[in-house]
Amino acid sequence: MLPLEGCRILAVEQYGAGPWGTQYLADLGAEVIKIENPKDGGDMARPLGPFFLNDGSGNADSQFFQSINRNKKSLTLDLQHEKGRALFHEMVKTADAVTCNLRGDVPAKLGLTYETLGKINKDIVCCHLTAYGREGERATWPGYDYLMQAETGWFSLTGEPDTPPARFGLSVVDLMTGLLQAYATSAAILGARTEGKGRDIDVSLFDLALSNLSYPATWYLNSGHVQGREPRSGHPSLTPCGAQKTKDGWIFLMCNKEKFWPILCDMIGHPEWGRDPKYATFKERLERRAAITEMLDEALSAKTTEDWLKLFAGKVPSAPILDIQQALENPFVTENGKIQDLVHQSGNPFRLVAPPISCPGDPAPANPAPELGQNTDELLTDIGLDASEVAELRAQGVI
Repeated sequence: MLPLEGCRILAVEQYGAGPWGTQYLADLGAEVIKIENPKDGGDMARPLGPFFLNDGSGNADSQFFQSINRNKKSLTLDLQHEKGRALFHEMVKTADAVTCNLRGDVPAKLGLTYETLGKINKDIVCCHLTAYGREGERATWPGYDYLMQAETGWFSLTGEPDTPPARFGLSVVDLMTGLLQAYATSAAILGARTEGKGRDIDVSLFDLALSNLSYPATWYLNSGHVQGREPRSGHPSLTPCGAQKTKDGWIFLMCNKEKFWPILCDMIGHPEWGRDPKYATFKERLERRAAITEMLDEALSAKTTEDWLKLFAGKVPSAPILDIQQALENPFVTENGKIQDLVHQSGNPFRLVAPPISCPGDPAPANPAPELGQNTDELLTDIGLDASEVAELRAQGVI
């Protein structure tokens, strides 16, 4: 069994962060049921381009949507309709958790908090992913990844010195907050099973982005140091740790333990650097970072990146600097099961990056993201409705 088999999650989610988080839960065996409004086409990511599977006419053809919704089910339900809420409450009786990623003031309006749902199922966990939290002056504010990066200082840490402010290359605040929601939901479910009572639990894009400032934040709060950008994407305190030129391009070195500096010097033909007291520790090397960068550029320009990687393998922490195509065609990726093959509802195969968590002996499920309402009939039948009742609800626009 996968770790979360037997766990049911009702996900009132849209677009990126929330669906990314519940995909982790689904990959680990949880039954994740997307609750989608039948009136507006469900999750807003369903028609999102620019790239689609097949001819793009289906509501599960968006490659963006498929990237963050595999292994889930879809139940269409209008939560603003009295009958829709009643059906949702019946589903809550069968669930371990309700997750949502809505504006901070919306969960209470839709009755998605423990105050409401705990009366229906005392063990239910209600995990809320918002932009700025459910309380305070920003509870009603919409908010998105890049805004969080801008306000919490990430732009000032990304890119080269003396260039315009720059965001991180991926929507990493969304991705990490989704993962945080999955972690919080799992922890709260464990707590509910131990204590016999559920709860609300909250994560927000802003809080995750601020928390990820980590040690630079600690440096400022305690020593007044304002960390900025470093040349060559270097580490703020460790040298050498950054991009270096080679004969045909670039290589990234991370000599993040003292032992790697003399090993590197030996392997590039300059053992004397490794013994020179001017470069003996991280402190001395940081003071001479610019000179060391030039020294390494000159020495490493004698061979190609591939040559150095073969030489350094397992001895000096290093990596090629690749684009997306090169990264996905890297033999370490293609030959080690890091790409997953799936089959779309149309019968056509497609590929995704495989789940990053492996459970030896229990392969990750590989089901495509669901079509809108794909599981509505079976889920409603499971809670006691017959075919005629389901048909009537559909005619009324409830499902």
